[in-house]
Amino acid sequence: MNILFFKSIIQRNSWFTLKSVVFFLSQSSPFSSYKLKLNPPSNKLNRALRIKDIFISSKSTHFNSRQNHLRLIQDFLETDSDQFTAQNCFNDLGFSDSPTENLPVFFNEIQKPPCTNKENSKFNPIVLSNALSSCGSKHNLCGGIQYHCLAIKTGVFSNVYVGSSLVAFYGKSGELEKAYKAFEEMPVKNVVSWTTIIAGFAQGWQIDMCLELYNMMKNSTLKPNDFTLTSLLRACTGSGALGQGRSAHCQVIQMGFDSYIYICNALISMYCKCGSIEDAIFIFEKMAGNKDIVSWNSMIAGYAQHGFAMEAVELYGKMKDEKIKLDAITFLGVLSSYRHAGLVEQGCACFDSMIIHGVKPAMDHYSCVVDLLGRAGLLQEALDFILKMPIRPNAVIWGSLLSSCRLHGNIWIGLKAAESRLLLEPECAATHVQLASLYASAKRWDEAARVRKVMKDRGLKTITGYSWIEIKNELYRFRAEDKSNTKVKGILGVLSCLVDHMKILGYVLEMPEEDIDDTFF
Repeated sequence: MNILFFKSIIQRNSWFTLKSVVFFLSQSSPFSSYKLKLNPPSNKLNRALRIKDIFISSKSTHFNSRQNHLRLIQDFLETDSDQFTAQNCFNDLGFSDSPTENLPVFFNEIQKPPCTNKENSKFNPIVLSNALSSCGSKHNLCGGIQYHCLAIKTGVFSNVYVGSSLVAFYGKSGELEKAYKAFEEMPVKNVVSWTTIIAGFAQGWQIDMCLELYNMMKNSTLKPNDFTLTSLLRACTGSGALGQGRSAHCQVIQMGFDSYIYICNALISMYCKCGSIEDAIFIFEKMAGNKDIVSWNSMIAGYAQHGFAMEAVELYGKMKDEKIKLDAITFLGVLSSYRHAGLVEQGCACFDSMIIHGVKPAMDHYSCVVDLLGRAGLLQEALDFILKMPIRPNAVIWGSLLSSCRLHGNIWIGLKAAESRLLLEPECAATHVQLASLYASAKRWDEAARVRKVMKDRGLKTITGYSWIEIKNELYRFRAEDKSNTKVKGILGVLSCLVDHMKILGYVLEMPEEDIDDTFF
């Protein structure tokens, strides 16, 4: 676009056009369109494009649509545009509610030539780092991108603190590709920089990328610290990678961090969620008198997850004996234990005791009680409990009641639950499936078919559920009737042998034999 023509439009309609320019910049990214693979091998880690490429001509396929948009804005800003004030522009755009206070002078600052004395700049590294941290904590992607552009313009992007703040900002915003590129662009990296990028990928449960970065960090002159290993353990926890978690535990011991309380808490959570409750118990008991509320809560939640209800309740009793202040997470873990064990009376008593301990029940606590009553077949009591809640029940609570109604074949309360959930989530495919199954369990085939037809007409499809198994430190993901694995013939052969052994031992098959044959072969 011709700059003179662009400027003439500005002069005729100053408010609208400058507003559009600011909006366009806020929606743009200071990066190219390079796509990062979330789990790349090491030889692909150096393909990130340089940030300076935004100021030169693009040769991508998007050349005609978005070429040099920042260059165009920069050229315009260097012309005579004093008649427009940045403050009015940002007020028009509603930036007064932004979590950062310096955005209104963004354009005034970016019009200045590059700053030679960065310490005297209004946007010095400390100010920009704090602003980016604020944007990250508030998930203000628009404001953070503008500060990124400002960091490039003012020349403080090379500062290690600003670079680390950019990595943290993009990581917290879920933009792992951009976080990685910002990390690669840093001329100088410190332990905080490496830990921040590892934490970002850990938040996305990208264990392979976390380990790749961790190994790269060890091969550099920098030494990982306790926060680095905590982030690594978090990645193992989210991905269920027990083997990788054990390797991280070895690193913890080797580096002498095994006595740190938050490291121990991360280890307990990792082992519980990766299926090794025995190792979690060992870590918990080894902590002796160094446990905090997080340690107790993690162990109770682990017991509940693995179905050890009585052990969780026993631990809950020890907490009260030792006068440890209980919190909302404690009660959530105990209620989950009672729910899995079907202990209705004890669960209700635990819920009632929350007020005594000064803990206000949240939505998750109410959901546990509804599920507890529903699983026990007390569907009317569960409905009455929902109707008496002091807070408005969400879709999860109505979905829990609907599942219980399907389990016990109560179609009338189930219809009430389905109707209430569909009012909150009208396009929820899972609710339609549960409703159809409820009709089918009551042998009301016409209604079941009608619900299925509604799903088909609206194009509603349920999200496929996957399971995974770890073999030799590698995770394999699969779903029902999945035949994508290259060793599927061998797997089905083993399953067929298992079915034959079950028949010999007298076990009754829950599927018709012809269906099993269709599944296996």
